[in-house]
Amino acid sequence: MAIPKQERLVSLVMCLLAARRYVTKEELRQSIESYRLCTSDEAFDRMFERDKDDVRELGFIVETGANDPLIESADGYRIRPEMNALPPVELDPEEAAALALAAGAWQQSALAGAATGALYKLKAAGVEIDSAPLTSVEPRVTAREPAFGPLLDALRTRRPIQFAYRRSGAAEATARVVEPWGMSCWRGRWYLVGYSRDRGEQRVFRLDRIADKPKPKPLKEQFQAQVPAKVDVRGQVARFAGEGGEGIARIRVRTGAGFPLRARASAVIPAGEGWDELELSHGHGLHHWLAEFGPDVVVLEPPHLRAAVVAQLREAAGETSAHASGQVKVG
Repeated sequence: MAIPKQERLVSLVMCLLAARRYVTKEELRQSIESYRLCTSDEAFDRMFERDKDDVRELGFIVETGANDPLIESADGYRIRPEMNALPPVELDPEEAAALALAAGAWQQSALAGAATGALYKLKAAGVEIDSAPLTSVEPRVTAREPAFGPLLDALRTRRPIQFAYRRSGAAEATARVVEPWGMSCWRGRWYLVGYSRDRGEQRVFRLDRIADKPKPKPLKEQFQAQVPAKVDVRGQVARFAGEGGEGIARIRVRTGAGFPLRARASAVIPAGEGWDELELSHGHGLHHWLAEFGPDVVVLEPPHLRAAVVAQLREAAGETSAHASGQVKVG
C-alpha cells in the first residue's frame, strides 16, 4: 500500500529536526519507509528532491553541508530547530476563544485535520484554550465540493490550475486555465477568484460548477498575470453572486413566493392583485438567481437586468427542448 505523501513529509521533517549532524540521502532512505520502498535509485532521487522542495515550500529552512569540515562537497541535510522556531505565542482569552470557534467551524470540511492540529500546537506552546463557553455557538463551514482541496493546494503553492467549467445555463463544460488569487464562501457556496488565461482577464468561478478534478500545472510554471497588491475576494464574489455593485433593482414577486428575495430586499411594497414590489441591490450575477424563480418573479427595472433574465429563461427553455428532441449530447 502506498504511504500518503503527508506522512512521508512529516517523517522527513522529524528526521532532519532530530538530527544533531547532517544526514545523508542514503541514511534518510534507510530511515524512512517510503524511501525504502522505492524500486530504483532514480525513483528515490526524484521523490526526495520533490519532498525537499515541498518542505522548503512549507517554510522550513533545510541546510545542506558536510560533517567533515575538510570535505567540500555538501552531501548532508538538516533542519536546525533554533532557526525554524516561532516566537512565543501569546493570546488573550478572547483571541484564544476565537481560534477555538474558528477551528470548530471547520470540523466537517477538508481542513478539519489542519484546524485540530493547529489547536494542539497552541496548547503545546502553553496557550490555554477553553472551548466550554462555545458549546452553544457551533457554526459549521462546509466544503463538500471535490474541487476545494486541489484549488486550496494551488492557492498555497501559487500554481496555475486547469479544470472543466460549466457556465450557468450552458450544456457543456469547457476547459479553463486559471491563476488562483483567493477563495471565499458566500451564502453556502464556494467561489474562486483568479486570472483566467482563456479570457485574458480576472474572473470568478463557482466551485460546484467545476465538472472534473482540477489539475495543477507543474510547480516551476509561474503566473503570467501580475497579482494586484490587494484583491478584494469577498467583494468580487458578492458582486458575482448578484449582491451590490451596480445599483438598485425593482422587481415584482408573487405573494407567498420568493422568500429569499424578500429577506434581502431593502423595501417590500404591496402592489395588489397577488403581487409585491421589492427593491434590492444587485450586481453581475443577480439575473441567474432571479431566473430560478421562474414565473413568480418579474423584473421592472433596470432594463438590462430584465433583458438578462429573459435571455436566461429563453436559453434554459431552448436547452430543455433540445434535450427532449435528442439534439444535445449528454455525458
